[in-house]
Formats: sequence, C-alpha cells, structure tokens
Amino acid sequence: MAVAEPQFDDLYREIILDHYRRPRNRGELATPSQRVEGVNPVCGDEIHLDLEIGDDTIRDVSYWGHGCSISQSSASMLTERLKGCSIEEAERVMGKVRAMLIDGAAPDDEIGDLQALEGVARLPVRVKCALLCWNVLKEGLQQATTAA
Repeated sequence: MAVAEPQFDDLYREIILDHYRRPRNRGELATPSQRVEGVNPVCGDEIHLDLEIGDDTIRDVSYWGHGCSISQSSASMLTERLKGCSIEEAERVMGKVRAMLIDGAAPDDEIGDLQALEGVARLPVRVKCALLCWNVLKEGLQQATTAA
C-alpha cells in the first residue's frame, strides 16, 4: 500500500472535512433516470444516488443520505468527479478508487480529490463507509446499461 506523506495526511483530512461540511451536489434530481440507494448495516450510513444518464454519459448526479464524514465526503467527491463523465470513464475511476481502498493501490491523478480517501485504506472498518456510494453507483450504472 502506498503511504501518504504526513503533510498530505493533513491536506487529505481537510479535503474530506470540506466535502463533509460543504457537500457538493447534495439533494434529489427532479427527474433522474436511475435512483439507487445503499445502507451500511454495520454503522447505519445511508446513501441515495440520483443519476441522469444519456448518450453513455452521466449528465447529472446527486446524492443525499446520512452517515459519517467519510461516507458523506466520498459521495460528495464522487458526484463532483463524475458529473459529465462517460460511463466508461466513471467505471475506470470507480475501479481505481476501489483498488486504492481495498488493495492499497497508489492513487493517480485521474481520481482527483478522491486521493484524499487513500488513508481510509489503513482503517479497514471505515473502508465500507468510503465504498458505500461507489457500490450504489455500480448498481445504478448496471441498471442504466440493462435498461438501454
């Protein structure tokens, strides 16, 4: 597992807290093409994800729910990073985030602020919190491709 340098730990902590305190794209979409939800039964985190998908692109994405700073920040970062992306790019980013959190793979620039979640990989109990929105996204993308 790649280990963040101490000065990056502080920066990453600030990014996570910023997304928790000032969430991006929080709320429901008026007419989502997919609405999916997930719950972490261990801690009670809950994420609802609205997707507006067309022409193999995530045109809009939002979330709402409740939970710890890690689950809510991860969802905020997901929406910020993936809005306007192709489904292919979203799946690639999702794979990189999962690899970083589960396998300890080094993050790369393609995932942007999501690199801030790298330290969560050192806290196995919290990995599920960070991955909740990504698991929900995976379900939503599967629904979208099945419906297409």
